[in-house]
Amino acid sequence: MPETAPTSYQNPVLNEDFPDPTILRAADGFYYAYGTQTKYRGTILNLQIARSSDLVQWELLGEGLPEKPKWAATTQRIWAPDVSEHNGRYYLYYSAQPDINLGLCLAVATADSPAGPFVDTGEPLQCGEGFLNIDPMAFDDPATGKRLLYWGSGFGPLKVRELAPDGMSFVPGTEAIELVQTIQEDDPNNYDRLIEGSWVVLRDGWYYLFYSGNNCCGDDAHYGVMVARSRTAMGPFETLAQATGQAHSIILEGNEKWRAPGHNSIITDAAGQDWIAYHAIDTAQPTFDAINDEQGYSRRVMLLDRVVYENGWPKVLPNGTPSVEKMTGPVY
Repeated sequence: MPETAPTSYQNPVLNEDFPDPTILRAADGFYYAYGTQTKYRGTILNLQIARSSDLVQWELLGEGLPEKPKWAATTQRIWAPDVSEHNGRYYLYYSAQPDINLGLCLAVATADSPAGPFVDTGEPLQCGEGFLNIDPMAFDDPATGKRLLYWGSGFGPLKVRELAPDGMSFVPGTEAIELVQTIQEDDPNNYDRLIEGSWVVLRDGWYYLFYSGNNCCGDDAHYGVMVARSRTAMGPFETLAQATGQAHSIILEGNEKWRAPGHNSIITDAAGQDWIAYHAIDTAQPTFDAINDEQGYSRRVMLLDRVVYENGWPKVLPNGTPSVEKMTGPVY
């Protein structure tokens, strides 16, 4: 598609429950967004997929994972998809609740098209207690050629481990490396007490690790996006707070219109500008007919805002909170 002048937009760019959005620009020139399992018009969608030519106008394509994995056939927890492309094949990393009484698992599915259908590999990648194994994000490190997987939550650290060349398993003999730790302070507004939603980009020699913290959902939702950086993809990472002496590492937090923004991805437009896609709760319509009440029926819609880099750190425009007014959009 030829490059055109930027559009204008006003949040939300996708006014449906579409949590934990990951955006991929595919070989066909379209942007594809992937979202956590939801109920849409009375139907459960295991993997939501939407498509756009300009990052602003989105078309919902529907179900991308029509068959649940055989090991999680009866549960309703398919979370935080991340999709990447390798040699014309599309790899979906996600979290799911197994049928047996275990904590959540990391999993892999593949497809020949960015629109799916994705098919699970048949066995989980890794399982564990509670919700430690959630929010995977695959990253190809240009410096080393390694395929890496970031993940983590469950009131534990964010982690990374090298994937095998086929992306279907971890490299034998390797171990997970802890990157960012939680800070367990007795304060319900502490963003660092629970961290999740890793997203890594390489810009000007820095690996920036975006992540989200605290409670995503419900009546007491208090969520925001933070950042750390490193000279190498596997760390060590220094948080914005550690580097500057600030009280926290927040670069995006809520306002009167948009509560609990977070769980982002970063996408680059045709002019080389970075944009942050994320979910937030609209204070005018905070709930919906969800699958269950685990997360307070929170209706998390997809928002988009510009990211710039100043003094070696990313900054979300216009002011570190979700934009409310009409904004200049991406170049496509």
